[in-house]
This record gives sequence, C-alpha cells and structure tokens, in this order.
Amino acid sequence: MSSLTFEGVSLDYGAPNGASAPVLDAIKLGIRSDEFVAVIGRSGSGKTSLLNLAAGFLTPGKGRVAVDGKPVTKPDADRAVVFQDDALYPWLDARDNIAFPLRLRGVPVAERHQTADRLLSHVGLPGAGDKKIWELSGGMRQRVGIARALASEPKFLLMDEPLGALDALTRERMQSFLLGVWAESGAGVMLITHSIEEALFLATRIIVLSPTPGRITADIPVSFGRAALDDRSARSIKKDPAFQALHDRLTDLIHDTRTEHAA
Repeated sequence: MSSLTFEGVSLDYGAPNGASAPVLDAIKLGIRSDEFVAVIGRSGSGKTSLLNLAAGFLTPGKGRVAVDGKPVTKPDADRAVVFQDDALYPWLDARDNIAFPLRLRGVPVAERHQTADRLLSHVGLPGAGDKKIWELSGGMRQRVGIARALASEPKFLLMDEPLGALDALTRERMQSFLLGVWAESGAGVMLITHSIEEALFLATRIIVLSPTPGRITADIPVSFGRAALDDRSARSIKKDPAFQALHDRLTDLIHDTRTEHAA
C-alpha cells in the first residue's frame, strides 16, 4: 500500500515588502492509497497550497513531502491532478485528451487509444471518444479530465474543487461518480473542497485547516461514502441525523477563530 506524507511541512510565499507571509505551518499528515481524504477550511487556510505541494508544483520551505518515502521534488506520474477547470485541450477529441499522457510516454497509438476507450467506458462515456470538447457538457468534460488523470495509473489523485463549477444537480451525480472511481481505481484521493456536505459524503477522513497560517485543527474519520458504495442512497445519507450533526460540528470548527487568535 502506498502513502503520501507531509512531514513537518511549512510554506512561506513572502510578501512584496520582503516580510514573511507564512501559508502553512508544521503540517504532519499521511494519506494511504486506500483513503479518500477531504481537506476543508476557510479561505486563506492553505488548502490549494497543500495540494500544490503534494503535486510537486511547490517546494516546502521546511519539512518534506514524500510518496512511499521518496521526496516529492517535481510533478510525476504517481500523482495525477484534477482541477476545477477541466484543463482539456480543445483541439483534441475526448479520446486523444485522455491518451495525451500516454503519448508523452511514447505509448503506441493503437495501445493508447485502446486505453482511452476503456477509460471512457469506466467513467460512463462509452463511445464518446470522437466527440470534440465543446460538444461535451460540464459534467462530461470533468469525467474526461478524470479519465485522463487515471490514464497514468497514479498512486494518488489530487483534486482541487473538481466539482465546483458544476450546477447543483450535476454536482450531486458527480459525487457518486467520484466515489465509484475511487473504489475501483485503487488510487488514494486528496480532495480540496469548500463544501462540508461534499466532504462528509465522499471522504473516509476529513482534515480541517485553520488559516493564517494553515494548521491542521482536526482529523476526523467518516464512513458515509462507504455507506453509499454499499448502495445506500445519497439522499438518505444526507438526511441522516449523524450526517447533520457532524455537518454542524465541522461548521463550528471551520468558523472557530480561537486557534487563529492563539497563533
């Protein structure tokens, strides 16, 4: 089983006047490849910076990020990123968008197209390989983006608000889709989201960050997503009193300013 670890990680962007502008402070976190970890917190808590460190887009000022004990120094195929903007190439059709990472690795055309068609079926879009990106709905484009991320068979999927731009009904359907992708892919997931409900429904653990600088103030195990995978309906889960009670608890944690004032 693989692990993604943050070992005493701090990050400081630096202010224009040369002063220190700490973003994250002493983050200690481990994510296994059988986990779906959601990171929530107010604006300024460093959620996206945490994901960018995991992706290798940023280098920590202190500490280190590692996959299976190997330091993360740059982006690599063992960590695939899915953004809020689907970031697809409009000049390529759906199949070639998914196959693009394989093309960079020199995989022959027939093999990468076969893989892309398999992944299109996996994400619920069989037969959509020839479609242009502008022919796809927002939810379909995100499915293609997720299929492209899976093409490299990553150990971890890093998702930065992947459903944030979708309408409410599509977002709810896509939440169930993400659970299925996680369960079948064998990849661990780190999800950045502003939605407490989404975090509760999807995650096996929820990490709460407090802002200025970002620190972990709670690490809470949850099991509602696993209940959904066992065919319990999303609506019944979200109406469960335990779901509502934990939603209220997380809301209080996120808006609690005492840890900020103590920093």
